[in-house]
Amino acid sequence: MQFADIKNDIAFRKIFGNENKKEILISFLNAVLKLEGNQQISWVEILNPYQVPIVLGAKSTILDVKAKDKAGKEYIVEMQVTEKIGFAKRVVYYTSKSYSSQLNVGEAYGKLKPTIFIGILNFEFLESESYLSRHLILDADTQEHKLKDLDFNFIELPKFNKKEEELKTLVEKWVFFIKNAENLTVLPQNLDDEGLKSAYTEADRHLWTKKELAAYEYAQMRETDEKAREMFVLEKGKHNKQIEVATKAIRKGFDNETIADLTDLNMEQIEKLRKETK
Repeated sequence: MQFADIKNDIAFRKIFGNENKKEILISFLNAVLKLEGNQQISWVEILNPYQVPIVLGAKSTILDVKAKDKAGKEYIVEMQVTEKIGFAKRVVYYTSKSYSSQLNVGEAYGKLKPTIFIGILNFEFLESESYLSRHLILDADTQEHKLKDLDFNFIELPKFNKKEEELKTLVEKWVFFIKNAENLTVLPQNLDDEGLKSAYTEADRHLWTKKELAAYEYAQMRETDEKAREMFVLEKGKHNKQIEVATKAIRKGFDNETIADLTDLNMEQIEKLRKETK
């Protein structure tokens, strides 16, 4: 078996947005939200089902997976590989916008149903050491939970370090799958959930079409290019700051050795900057 990287756009949407394998998303939602008994989700409608990009090289229009259960509750499952500026605000805005879009002009507020956001993050976002956290709107003093319609959940993959033999709960097995599938060649032991079994099957690239494989590889290249662009911007920003500090130090009369210690610039760069600063 050769499993895909679940953090890849195409793989993520193929697995969790699969209309023919809804048991995957149902199992994942029940596990992450810790739903049991009659509270469990038994049916979902996927609102933005998976599609391979029609034109190879075109960016898929599905940014996440959205679903709705029998009670009308809406679920947003989103993968974020890198932290973006304003990420926290975007999550609140996006979830709130999805919630409010349930109503047409003139319709009663009573028709609104809860919206639950689940963010799978490939970076550390919160101060808590726990890899799974839930955020509700609560009274600051009494912890009363009266405003129940917005629910935010985060899975921080870097904080999850359990090995296969340590997995006990279904949510642990799901997070292990998302984080580690690309490095596995056989199915893990103690795989006793049908939804998770289906997820592993859908992640096996040997069963994918040529078009899916091409789209998957393109998404990988696009992600690599994006990381390279971000690194370039960071390095450029760092270099500009070094130049700024060095220029101020030259004007204050600091010697080259001190400036090099302050900025990590080499002597040739400092001398060139010294000539330009005169």
